[in-house]
Amino acid sequence: MQFIADNLLSITIFAPLVFALIVFLLPGDDKWLIRRAAAIFAVIELGFTLALWLSFDRAAPGLQFTQFSEWFPIIGANYHVALDGISLPMVLLAGILTPLGIIASYGIEDNVKMYMTLFLIMETASIGLFAAQDLLIFFIFWEFGLVPMYFLIRMWGGKDRVYASFKFFIYTMAGSLGLLLSTQIIGLSTGTFDMPTLMEAWVGLDPSATLPLVNLSVGAVKGIAYWAFFIAFAIKVPIWPFHTWLPDAHTQAPTAGSMMLAGILLKLGAYGFLRLVIPLFPDQAQQTAGLLAVLGMISIVMGGFAAYGQWDFKRLVAYSSINHMGFVVMGIAVFAWVYGQLYGSAGFTSAELEQFGYVSDATMALNGAVLQMFNHGLSAAGMFFMVGVIYERAHTRDLKRFGGIWTVLPVFGGILIFVSMASLGLPGLNGFPGEFAITRSAWRIFTWQIVISMVGLLMTGAYVLKGIGETLHGPVKPEWRNLPKMTLTEHAVIWPLMLLMLSLGIWPQWLQAVINDTATLILGG
Repeated sequence: MQFIADNLLSITIFAPLVFALIVFLLPGDDKWLIRRAAAIFAVIELGFTLALWLSFDRAAPGLQFTQFSEWFPIIGANYHVALDGISLPMVLLAGILTPLGIIASYGIEDNVKMYMTLFLIMETASIGLFAAQDLLIFFIFWEFGLVPMYFLIRMWGGKDRVYASFKFFIYTMAGSLGLLLSTQIIGLSTGTFDMPTLMEAWVGLDPSATLPLVNLSVGAVKGIAYWAFFIAFAIKVPIWPFHTWLPDAHTQAPTAGSMMLAGILLKLGAYGFLRLVIPLFPDQAQQTAGLLAVLGMISIVMGGFAAYGQWDFKRLVAYSSINHMGFVVMGIAVFAWVYGQLYGSAGFTSAELEQFGYVSDATMALNGAVLQMFNHGLSAAGMFFMVGVIYERAHTRDLKRFGGIWTVLPVFGGILIFVSMASLGLPGLNGFPGEFAITRSAWRIFTWQIVISMVGLLMTGAYVLKGIGETLHGPVKPEWRNLPKMTLTEHAVIWPLMLLMLSLGIWPQWLQAVINDTATLILGG
């Protein structure tokens, strides 16, 4: 037991990889065993993430569960993992969604063993990235997570899965190339890839000095590296105009693949901004915070209009992710603007900025961004699952062909409305607290951007009501009169999500308190 306690984070990171190996060694023709084993393993992993959550010490909201070992000392790269109040909620989210995604995949019949293996590998990649405190380790997990999702789309996706998986891979790899090059330059220039050390060693380099490695000024190299990081993570969020891979990937992915893509993988990009882009490049982040706010605004507005224009239900939900993640980007922009004032060359103190309320705004923005990342992970996973439920029965996602489904499947209709209202941001459900905090925090700094974003919020209501109305209301069409009811397995997937949505709407403090402690520490509170 002491070994587990001392190595809990590493066990949490690599246990799914071990579980994946065990699943891979099971008899391929025993689908029942493979499904149950994968689900049990995922629940065990959820237990590990809950143990981390319950063991987190709010009195010391900095990095905890730290483990450090020499790994590649000749280049200054080490195995360094830890968690704080920003990364821990993301680890918890991965722990929650993975078993639900696996249970949602019980209908998969082709090559079940490989499917479940890839699912568990993806969990290791996600949790490892959130825990990484070494830049090279971060990049390895970043790339590691690309492969399982590519194959999930490529092998178990829809009729255009080849195109969608190729587009997903190319977009992500394009961003990764610049990320890798910049990571190498940062590490070789400072002699370390350790992220806490880089906050001093890299940020503190004299911009006018020359880096012998590339024979360019530090300022020029930082500028190039900043945009490389920015684009890599912007693609993953995704932020407009880097978003075009997402609707195709979501539309073609299997249901559980879409749940994980929206619930976890999109959060990797937003997390990269919070953990790397802003802390490593405070001056550049502060200078471009206005641009980031504009891109967030466009994502909110255009994502809303694009979602409303869709008649494929799954594609509508896909575009809604761009809309909702735009609010996360807006919160990140506020945080970037204030963080750059504090830790960049301007050198303001927290007390000086707080005279204008800026530190409080940034603290609220950081809280709202992380909370919205978690909440969107729940509501988007729920929405994609419900679309999958009706698709399994109707074998279509065309909203024009639906109508009157509520009369036939009243329980399904009630659940769809609940999850849709959570996605909409109805007060009392989980979508409201994060978006409200972001909107409130951005008002003072990015007033006109947030005002225009309200058009996107209006369109959120429009596309949600369109999806509900076209599916549930109207006369019942003859082909839908005998649709089977939701199964116990399907209820086992959606009810935990609904309970979490409700709990975070009524009492978000159980999650927000952990986030806020670290946010306050980061911003000098």
